[in-house]
Amino acid sequence: MCGTGALSDVAEDLERLIRETIPKLEAMGEAGSLKTRGPGTWSRKQILGHVVDSALNNVHRFVRAQQDDDFVFPDYDQPAWVAAGGYQERPWSRLVRLWVELNAHVVEVITRVPGERLGTTCRIGGSEPMTLEFLVRDYVRHLRHHLEQILDPDASRGETHPPFA
Repeated sequence: MCGTGALSDVAEDLERLIRETIPKLEAMGEAGSLKTRGPGTWSRKQILGHVVDSALNNVHRFVRAQQDDDFVFPDYDQPAWVAAGGYQERPWSRLVRLWVELNAHVVEVITRVPGERLGTTCRIGGSEPMTLEFLVRDYVRHLRHHLEQILDPDASRGETHPPFA
């Protein structure tokens, strides 16, 4: 278990999600990771790369929002990050390990968010203000959405997600 912090339910959920997803991602293999949801869409590798980028960006948000009362963080250009990360060319097994380790770190960070900081106002780019608690909880929702795209590419065709993910 992840402890008794204010976001322990989210941390436990994320820990369980990681644990349950690892064998599914590993079983997909290199050939399966190259599949897309259709023309002009990211491959499974690129989607996993996107959630790696999301973890990197959100760790910064979760930590920095604890230091300011009104936290403003810039948007990030998701396609540019995916291209810069070169995820399509990386070995699938290394991407899976990177995703696992980064999300294990996210678990550690969110277990340490003090309850009194959950209401911190956060703005991502031009988005409406949201609380730090919403941002943390939405991180797991966003991750689930993209894992669904990877594991069942037909299930979420055409869905979008907030630009601050």
